Amino acid sequence: MKKLILLAFLFANLFSYGQQYSQKWSDINYVGDSKGYHNLDIYLPKVAKEKYPVVVYIYGSAWYSNNSKGADMNTIGAALLDAGFAVVTPNHRSSSDAKFPAQIHDIKAVIRFIRGRSAEFKFDTTFIGISGSSSGGHLASLAGTTNNVKDYTVGSVTMNIEGTLGNYTQYTSSVDAVCDWFGPIDFFKMEGCNTYKSGSSPESDIIGGPLSSNLDKLALLGPITYIDPTDPPFLIFHGDKDNVVPYCQGQFLNTALTKAGVESEYVLVPNGQHGPGVNDVQANLQKMVTFFLRANAAVVTSIQEQADNSGSTIMLSENSSIDLSKLTIGKIEKYELVDMSGRMVYSGTSNENEIYFSGLNNGIYILTLYTSNGKKLTQRIGSLK
Repeated sequence: MKKLILLAFLFANLFSYGQQYSQKWSDINYVGDSKGYHNLDIYLPKVAKEKYPVVVYIYGSAWYSNNSKGADMNTIGAALLDAGFAVVTPNHRSSSDAKFPAQIHDIKAVIRFIRGRSAEFKFDTTFIGISGSSSGGHLASLAGTTNNVKDYTVGSVTMNIEGTLGNYTQYTSSVDAVCDWFGPIDFFKMEGCNTYKSGSSPESDIIGGPLSSNLDKLALLGPITYIDPTDPPFLIFHGDKDNVVPYCQGQFLNTALTKAGVESEYVLVPNGQHGPGVNDVQANLQKMVTFFLRANAAVVTSIQEQADNSGSTIMLSENSSIDLSKLTIGKIEKYELVDMSGRMVYSGTSNENEIYFSGLNNGIYILTLYTSNGKKLTQRIGSLK
């Protein structure tokens, strides 16, 4: 019965809406396998620009639907388009198509596709935000807390979280901000905000077995498992009358993020249900828009300011090195070098005072250093062969 209720809610949000966009591409396959559950739609704002920052929006269905892209475009999508964001709405595999982590593999493939095809679709990949409702909120949150996570182990189970889908695996799947609309987060506290569910449930369907005998998999399903200080900022909405996902889930997420030092805001919506009264309220939509606009501005400002504060752009000749002692804000644990389209060029760990790069093409790159105390420094790198 609950499955039917969830799907009825989903289809109620699929009604048509007035045109809010200047261009639309439908049923673009982001993996290259011709499967409908790997299709996405792209919408560009009415205001013409050379390129647009991007927000990915993921539908809710308790992971039971594999073809519901377009949900909430009359509310969430329209608000984002009006604010100048390109909106990407993907399908993903359902729990009957494949078990977890297939669903997050799909979403990460979408993000890499956005970077790989940015010129064609006018994407400004300096900023990629992500949002979703219900199970879509879960996947959006999971994408945010698993930035830079490839493999992860809980107990006796190790999962590859990144996946290898699509033709753009050389690009990063990281996101810059997350807006979670009433998503399930901590599956060990879904029943009465205290324990995991017994019997059949959407969670048991997506992990492929009873929860009681799959606790390690259940932990790996939860975005809260992966939280660390380098996670992007979060905005979390939940209605206090939600009878599908208890509102304590939003509280748990906000508390865990804040404890880790991640920027997070939790909005408990009075009389809000599982969708109605929450993600269709103008004030909440405007708050989401403001959040993504600020996050976009912060990313751009941070890159420029940190480059300037470190002596502007560091120019390299071929086979040059970076002296970390001049940039360090703590012990450097890992680093990433991406080009301006977001393609990963180098990544690794370093216990030395220098990082060596070779074979860089002419151009500008972004070097991100991650420290042991949870901070990161972004430095602009220029290469002249």
